[in-house]
Amino acid sequence: MPVEAFNPVLAGALAGLATWLFTSLGAAAVYLKKEFSRKTLDGLLGFAAGVMIAASFFSLLLPGLELARPVWGRWSFLPPAAGFLLGALVLRGMDYLIPHLHAGLNLHDGRPSALPKSFLLIFAITLHNIPEALSVGVAFGAAAIDPELGVAGAVILMLGIGIQNLPEGMAVSLPLLREGYSRHKAFFIGQLSGVVEPLAAILGAIVASFAVNMLPWAMGFAAGAMIFVTAEEVIPESHASGNGDLATMGLTLGFVLMMCLDVALA
Repeated sequence: MPVEAFNPVLAGALAGLATWLFTSLGAAAVYLKKEFSRKTLDGLLGFAAGVMIAASFFSLLLPGLELARPVWGRWSFLPPAAGFLLGALVLRGMDYLIPHLHAGLNLHDGRPSALPKSFLLIFAITLHNIPEALSVGVAFGAAAIDPELGVAGAVILMLGIGIQNLPEGMAVSLPLLREGYSRHKAFFIGQLSGVVEPLAAILGAIVASFAVNMLPWAMGFAAGAMIFVTAEEVIPESHASGNGDLATMGLTLGFVLMMCLDVALA
């Protein structure tokens, strides 16, 4: 598709809606008759972590380094590295300020709050989804500016993030179902955690498509935010119930799958 005909903001919005749909599909697991075991959920969360780590490197950091090379030369690592650190710091600040609940750990984090548990769970997954959706938007914005990056790479990133949103949607809705919430209410709360994704994807696309020189910084920022979330939330939760080996194998599989998709199809 010609780059001139490619609207990155619209594409980012559609991609954000698609990843929200994947979150909703995961939350819809409450309508299945079969109950998912904690072991299954931990394996899926490990898989999600592997996808996020691979996406951070192959879809964001590596292209960011290549984009910085013509201007920065041997110092091309500086913009992605600085963006990476800033992304992690911003997510750390959000993690500290926003009250939320680690479902698998049954651990309250952030500021003290008397909000219902359902709200705290939504806030937790929303913290996951913001950097993921930002990365998708940045990828589409970058593809609009630099044809060499290719729209295919942005689509692959969107699909990878969408796939790993499945267990995240389940991680919200299924615990609520076990605690006595109705299936409809558990689903509604689970899918609500993905509402922020279209907005964050649009923001990422706008920043990336209108600030050419900021692309390496923006890609590093999105990668740093995703790695922070993976290390802070997803991996510890997948290991909390004694299924660490299974979660680690899931992480390995998710990483390899995302790597293969990104290299072979981009």
